[in-house]
Amino acid sequence: MIPRLPALFRHFLTLGFIGLLIGCSGSPEAEVEDESPTEVTFEELYQPIDEVPVLQRRSVDQISESRQNAITQTVEKVSPAVVGIIVTEVDERLSNDPFLEFFLNPGGRQRQQTSAGSGFIISADGYVVTNEHVIGRNPVSVNVMLPDGQQYEASIVGSDEYTDIALLKIEADRTFEHVTFGNSNDAIVGEWVVAAGNPFGLFDDGKPSVTVGVISAVQRNFRPNPQDPRVYLDMIQTDAAINRGNSGGPLVNSDGEVIGINTFIFTGGTSAGFVGLSFAIPSNRVIQIIAQLAETGEVQLDYDPGIEVVSINRRLAFEYRLPYMQGLLVVGVNQDGPAYEAGILPGDIITRMGNELIYGQTHAMALFREYNEGDEMNLEIYRDGQHYETEMLLRRRAVSE
Repeated sequence: MIPRLPALFRHFLTLGFIGLLIGCSGSPEAEVEDESPTEVTFEELYQPIDEVPVLQRRSVDQISESRQNAITQTVEKVSPAVVGIIVTEVDERLSNDPFLEFFLNPGGRQRQQTSAGSGFIISADGYVVTNEHVIGRNPVSVNVMLPDGQQYEASIVGSDEYTDIALLKIEADRTFEHVTFGNSNDAIVGEWVVAAGNPFGLFDDGKPSVTVGVISAVQRNFRPNPQDPRVYLDMIQTDAAINRGNSGGPLVNSDGEVIGINTFIFTGGTSAGFVGLSFAIPSNRVIQIIAQLAETGEVQLDYDPGIEVVSINRRLAFEYRLPYMQGLLVVGVNQDGPAYEAGILPGDIITRMGNELIYGQTHAMALFREYNEGDEMNLEIYRDGQHYETEMLLRRRAVSE
């Protein structure tokens, strides 16, 4: 026998069953939705950009204004004065080996080779600054290419191998846009700089290439290569990309002032290309050197130290039992000169000039260019097993009456 459900529970079941019947049958007034898919046209879904209120197009003038900054203004300012330099040089030897040279080039024939570099115009009458190594040792012709595509022949006013600076003059009867020099002593580590030039000879279209970076260090000194007399002092280090052909181009600050000459890169032996370390000769040294080149065609000291020196080599060290393999051996002293007044004598070894260790005579010649008449030069000398320090007041040679 099935037990009976409680009366209250049966009542709730009855009400629920009645509600279910009503919900299934519906009422005559209820609207029945059409379940067929609605057709929507592409025009109704697609709204052109112009009709979207959030995204509004800007005019060309607005885009140009928004892109202008210190970098673009600097590029616009200096680019007309950046030039490409094409040098034709005579190479008389096909081999450094005399034996091979005799067979490879029996008639001593000369051959010409062309190289490309960079430079920049510094005056309205067409003076151009570049690196000495850009023009080479035996140039036959030097041509300067302007950003507008015009080419002019240039003459070499003067060059200095020790500082790697050369001054050219464009042979043309016209005026030129030119750069403005800045004070390289004011260079700030971390400030933006622009390097402009002619990397890989890409100046054929008449426009210089520019790269942007920051000054990563200042006052970098590089010791001379025994096979290269050039000495680089107080160089500006930057991470602006510099590659082959950029040599001689300007390094420019965000005020549009030239603060250096892009000269070489440091690869660390990893490659032959840019790895983030570029170096520029500071503008203050450039100004000092080109002033002398413009006047005399060469760098001449405005003082006479009154001393004769030679580089120490193995033969001298062995012959005179010298303890140093690097330095300057004093072989003569003028009794009317600054060196004699400073107490320097023949047989002394000059080991240091200022804060720089002396590596040889070519190194010393480059260091001499850092001083002017009236300066005091601090020297460290070695004599009879002891080190001495002295100061030499630089002046012109005394003239006997």
